[in-house]
Amino acid sequence: MISWEGTPRPPSGPASTTSSHTSRFRPDTGNLHDPVQAAKLSLRSIATRALDVEARALKRQLDALTASAAPATSAIFGLGPDTVSTLLVAIGDNPDRLRSEAAFAHLCGVAPIPASSGKTNRHRLHRGGDRSGNRALHIAVVVRLRYDQRSKTYAKRRTTEGKSMPEIIRCQKRYLAREVFTALRADYATITT
Repeated sequence: MISWEGTPRPPSGPASTTSSHTSRFRPDTGNLHDPVQAAKLSLRSIATRALDVEARALKRQLDALTASAAPATSAIFGLGPDTVSTLLVAIGDNPDRLRSEAAFAHLCGVAPIPASSGKTNRHRLHRGGDRSGNRALHIAVVVRLRYDQRSKTYAKRRTTEGKSMPEIIRCQKRYLAREVFTALRADYATITT
């Protein structure tokens, strides 16, 4: 087998690895009359389609797994299979350690901490905790602000009160953490009973 640089390389194992390598080919599109460049373009196109098909299949499997493991959490608007699985990983194998929704908020890094100075009275998010859990909540909040009418109305109301968009997102993350915690506890209760 010849790599895209033209140097010999031993054949790789699984087909997905080959697809991954092939999808990184960089053909010279201005020189497609050259058979090597045309072959690179063809192989790259096929590999890209194969990886897309594989990614969609894995996403469907992940969706089925998260829907069976955490149906209440999966039903929350704005949480897709990626974000639900990230939150499930964030709480780990011992969800009993989450005594309250405040503990879950600290774990995901969305607990408000006073950051006032002088005459200003404001809060910031807790910087500790699981960054992937925080990222999952952030993605869900952005989706909600874009597509959920309740979130849009909330953001509009808070904007008229003088809050900035980062402060609105901080508040939304905290509200979402409360909702997710309740759903996760309900899912855990159904699994254990």
